[in-house]
Amino acid sequence: MTTSNKNKWDLRYLHADHVQYPVAEILSENAFLLPETGKALDLACGMGANALFLAHHGLVTDAWDSSDVAIKKLKAFANGKKLPLTPKVLDIKPVHLKTASYDVIVISKFLDRDLCAKITNSLKPGGLIFYQTFTQEKTTLQGPSNPDFLLAKKELLDLFSRLNVVYYRENGKLGNLAKGIRNQALFIGQKP
Repeated sequence: MTTSNKNKWDLRYLHADHVQYPVAEILSENAFLLPETGKALDLACGMGANALFLAHHGLVTDAWDSSDVAIKKLKAFANGKKLPLTPKVLDIKPVHLKTASYDVIVISKFLDRDLCAKITNSLKPGGLIFYQTFTQEKTTLQGPSNPDFLLAKKELLDLFSRLNVVYYRENGKLGNLAKGIRNQALFIGQKP
């Protein structure tokens, strides 16, 4: 990650608090699929809403992000709650994802296609990925404009084709555009 990009995220989180960043819908609406115990990773966690959610559900959780500001705030918040959560400042690279390490991985509003194979490998057998991020088919200006950070139609299914599909949703421009989750694809996959 470039210094200017890291600075952009640090500035965004500087005056933010945890209330401003809700749990990703893919996780909150499907929490019943989470194992009762195990190890989880919130990849590119930002302020850590997903990590906090996972830790509250009893999972020992790692939370990685490149923003020093976000991780510092998450550490302070999690320490006060005595949660099984380990936040870490990390410019995430494939080498950081160790084979068969996690029962659950959550990725929200982040896309690095170069990581997808390693993300799959870092799941334990039976492990789940909860993934929600922006698509090219937009109904509003929400999300990035750079196509490098936008999914093509059904791209998550291709990127994680080695996983069994548990859930997939991509509303696009179908139906009443004022309702539903727009501009994003939602995916849950399970490692065989």
